[in-house]
Amino acid sequence: MARQLTSPAPRAEAAQGEAGFALIEILCVLAITGMLAAIILPSIPRATTRARLESYAVETAALLKADRSAALRRQVQITTLVDAEARAIRSGATGRIVRLPSDVTVGATLATRCADRSAGRSIDFFPTGMSCGGAIALARPGMGYEIRVNWLTGGVDIVAQKQKLL
Repeated sequence: MARQLTSPAPRAEAAQGEAGFALIEILCVLAITGMLAAIILPSIPRATTRARLESYAVETAALLKADRSAALRRQVQITTLVDAEARAIRSGATGRIVRLPSDVTVGATLATRCADRSAGRSIDFFPTGMSCGGAIALARPGMGYEIRVNWLTGGVDIVAQKQKLL
């Protein structure tokens, strides 16, 4: 019996072209996507979250409480500087600074005169436990906190404030 040699039948897929993507095409798409992400992501503003705003309020209150404690312990007057324009609060006892981001609105209501001298930019704590008092407001759209310093007791409290959305 003689065998007849035949050529294999062409596959239907070969006639239509190969389906799918080559590995090099997938790598090129991933590289382009990565470059676009590297360009676009840094320009997206990162807003301060509610939890981070609360953290700034707690950190500010802790700094004020530490200054009050230092005034009582050392029996000297301690001045905490509040610079709303520069978004910074500086401890008079340790020099530690709380810096606030640009998307947080900072406001301060401070005594204009305290202990027979002009104040306006600071909260002073006295060896008796008293202070000049004041309030520091930290806010972002929808949420805010006010750190209040009682002038009589020198006590520091944090009060949540509901902000109106514009």
